[in-house]
Amino acid sequence: MDYKEIKKLMDDMGESKLTEVEIEFPDGIKISMKKEAKTVMVGPQEIKVANEVGMPETKEQEDKKVEEKEDNYKKVTAPMVGTYYGKPSPKAKEFVKVGDKVKKGDVLCILEAMKLMNEIESEYDGEIVEICCKDEDMVEYGTVLFKIK
Repeated sequence: MDYKEIKKLMDDMGESKLTEVEIEFPDGIKISMKKEAKTVMVGPQEIKVANEVGMPETKEQEDKKVEEKEDNYKKVTAPMVGTYYGKPSPKAKEFVKVGDKVKKGDVLCILEAMKLMNEIESEYDGEIVEICCKDEDMVEYGTVLFKIK
């Protein structure tokens, strides 16, 4: 089998609806071809918002808008590696909840590192928009713990 014949098989495979084919010739030559199926799902989760011209936005455009909105939030990040706790003890109430107003210096959570309980204080005045961790989550340096607006 020469190059032209192989190229013809590849072209035919590309134009067909087949996704995989295996051919074994009597002279011992085996050819196996597989093409990736590119599926495009169009659903409400991918086309949600229309832009100014009325065209549907792509997922990337929508994600960019969400990121731009979140850029307006102030983020409190973990200053160390440790275990996150949102309350001072298992039976106590949480330090803060979504919607709470906080001031600079208010305790937001505890990070346990090497058996030491470290209180994490707010660096900003504002309102808690999102709590990004759950009790006993392991966090690394720089992990976003809270979003404040």
